[in-house]
Formats: sequence, C-alpha cells, structure tokens
Amino acid sequence: MTRAERRDRATSDTRASILAAARERLLADGYANLSTRAVADAAEVPLSQIHYHFGSKHQLILAVLAAENERLLERQRTMFDAPEPLWVRWEHACDFLETDVASGYVRILQEMIAAGWSDPVVAESVRGMLGGWHRLLADVARREQEQGGDLFGFTPDEVASLMATPFLGAEELILLGVTEDTQPIKSALRKVGVLLRQISGPVPDQAAG
Repeated sequence: MTRAERRDRATSDTRASILAAARERLLADGYANLSTRAVADAAEVPLSQIHYHFGSKHQLILAVLAAENERLLERQRTMFDAPEPLWVRWEHACDFLETDVASGYVRILQEMIAAGWSDPVVAESVRGMLGGWHRLLADVARREQEQGGDLFGFTPDEVASLMATPFLGAEELILLGVTEDTQPIKSALRKVGVLLRQISGPVPDQAAG
C-alpha cells in the first residue's frame, strides 16, 4: 500500500468512526442536545477532526442521515424489485417500519425534518433525501401501471405520495408515544395491504383451485 493509499484509508476510517459516534450520540442525546465534543470523545478523535471532515454540527448530522437513508433506499429498491405481488411488498414495508423505528433511523429523520422548519439548508437536504423515496415509489407505481395494473385515475407520482405520506405521519406519532390502543396506526397501514390484495385479485394457486 502506498503512502497516499494509507492516508486515504486513514481519512476514510476517521470519517466512518465519527459518523458512527455521531449516530450513537444522536440517538442517546437527541438533536437539540447533541454536542460535537461528545461525538469527538466517543470517536476518540480531536474535535478539530469533526470540523475538518464535516464543517459543522448540521452537516455532521445530515451526513449521518444521508448514510442511513441511502442504505435503506437500497434495501427498499431490492424489496420492491422482487417478483412478488404488490400487497406482499406492502407488508414488507410495514415490517420495515418496525425495524426502522427500533434502529433509530426514524428518530434521526424526524429530528432533521423538525430542524428544517427553521433552517433552509437542513430543509433542502432533507427534501432531497425524501425525494429519493418519492422517486422510488413512483417508479414502483409506474411499473405496476406498465404491467397492466389499474391506478384508478391516479398518476404514479400521486400514488407515491399516497404511499409515503402515511408512513411519515405514522413515524411522527409513534415517536410522540401514540400507542395502538389509542390510534391503531400500524394495523391500519397493514390493512392497506389487504385492500391491495383484494384489488389485485386471487393469487395464482387460489385462482387455479
């Protein structure tokens, strides 16, 4: 390994350590209480390294969110590309909601959405990340339409909005502490899959019977 390669490797390792530490502290402390000093201590790097690699607290948190977002977008692409009925893939999406709340991704996303209300730079970045989800879902709806699926007058972009917005609202209420006893959010989302199954008709083995 050359000196330049070692330097690049060290830079990459330091950046990854900072991102991991920032994610850990963000989940523990929340956005408002997050301290770059605490992140530096957790990553075992000088505070100057955070400013060198990320510039500011906002940019550090957005980098954490962007890394999580891209990882989950790739997971979702793989799931929606699977040769399964749409209602089955919807059920998988509901399963992922549980996973993403537990992982802390949902909290980070919602914290940055709230921060974006008063910070145009954060808002622009978060809109870009959410736009990735919209484009993914619009492509799913477009493929369904091209394969003969009926969108009932909705455009693929409108279907994407109808698919994504309930999940964002559900995440917000779950983080707020709303339970299924008071508002059956998760069960309602899962029943959308039941509707999709009814709309798509019987699965092949049922039809054959």
